[in-house]
Amino acid sequence: MVEKRVTVMLAEGLHARPATEFAELAGRQSVQVTIRKEGSSPQRADSVLGLMMLGAAHGDEVVLSAEGEDAQHAIAQLAPLLDGAS
Repeated sequence: MVEKRVTVMLAEGLHARPATEFAELAGRQSVQVTIRKEGSSPQRADSVLGLMMLGAAHGDEVVLSAEGEDAQHAIAQLAPLLDGAS
């Protein structure tokens, strides 16, 4: 399993539009990716509703997790959308 801690740097946090973009990219990955905040249950990264239920605001730390052959690649594709590196 590959995990990466990422600080959400999106000014508005992970709500409607950014959640949709993130979920679409997560859905294109060959492995399932989950995302969670400390103390919360993991949510599927390809679920807009799950992402919005997470309530990740600007400055919150989240953990992206994936398992499988392309896990590292999937995490590397998704993390920049959250931390502003893209």
